[in-house]
Amino acid sequence: MIETRVLNPTDATLYEAAATLAAGELVAFPTETVYGLGGDATSDRAVAKIFEAKARPSFNPLISHVPDLDAAFTLGNFNKRARAVAETFWPGPMTLVVQRRENCPISLLASAGLDTIAIRVPAHPLAAELLRTVGRPIAAPSANPSGRVSPTTAEHVLAGLAGKVSIILDGGPCSVGLESTVLDLSGEAPTILRPGAVTAEMLEPLLGSVAAAGASAKIAAPGMLESHYAPALPVRLNAETAEEGELFLGFGEVSGPDGAETLSAAGDLTEAAARLFSLLRALDRPGAIGIAVAPIPETGLGVAINDRLRRAAAPRA
Repeated sequence: MIETRVLNPTDATLYEAAATLAAGELVAFPTETVYGLGGDATSDRAVAKIFEAKARPSFNPLISHVPDLDAAFTLGNFNKRARAVAETFWPGPMTLVVQRRENCPISLLASAGLDTIAIRVPAHPLAAELLRTVGRPIAAPSANPSGRVSPTTAEHVLAGLAGKVSIILDGGPCSVGLESTVLDLSGEAPTILRPGAVTAEMLEPLLGSVAAAGASAKIAAPGMLESHYAPALPVRLNAETAEEGELFLGFGEVSGPDGAETLSAAGDLTEAAARLFSLLRALDRPGAIGIAVAPIPETGLGVAINDRLRRAAAPRA
């Protein structure tokens, strides 16, 4: 448990909150939609702390918040259509899913290992000033335990996350109070993955027909495929050692064959979560026949880690 402080916004507290984020700790802050649980989107460990604090059951992609359009355009590939939507609805309660730029600094954990990223430019003046001050993208899902009602006041955040977040910036009640619209523009058909204040009717003058990813859709959101997050090499789970030709991904101290890696030498699930996607990619190299992964405890963040590993190991289509 850590001490959670609720701070009124001043120049001094804003700078302190930005410094806390830059140090890899968590800060809750208001947007016009709901309060966000912020962490440095470029830090695997900071992003892992977000999942841990929320007790989030799986590595759903997180939205990265930036202060302006120029910052967003450095992170993702915005075609003419995406730029038109951004220029019309940002800043505001709109999240855009686009392809990652090459060398995008956003943590692979924040984007769930996908080739897309979710980006938003919030309209709340306190959020915008915090983002300008910290000078880096901030991943920020709703600041509440997973599955609970989203927070629209600092008091709501404190009730759910006391002891799990360093600072709560109190900017008063959120004006929208409903999470942002999430619009996927990474493919050919514009698709609303999550409805919000920006509606399909508002988007159609720019995009034409806009699909809604409902319950009947084959893929309603990132991460729903049985085989997902998968490297090119086959993955074998609950392995004690690597078989000939395999590379080994351990948990805890690893003294095994050449090329072996560990998710966490200390057996720290937060560290393991932060390193999962980057190590799967690092071990996915020519010359090997597969990746053998040690057992991971099915507790806390281990549930999410095992969920992603099972998807990585699932039979390929």
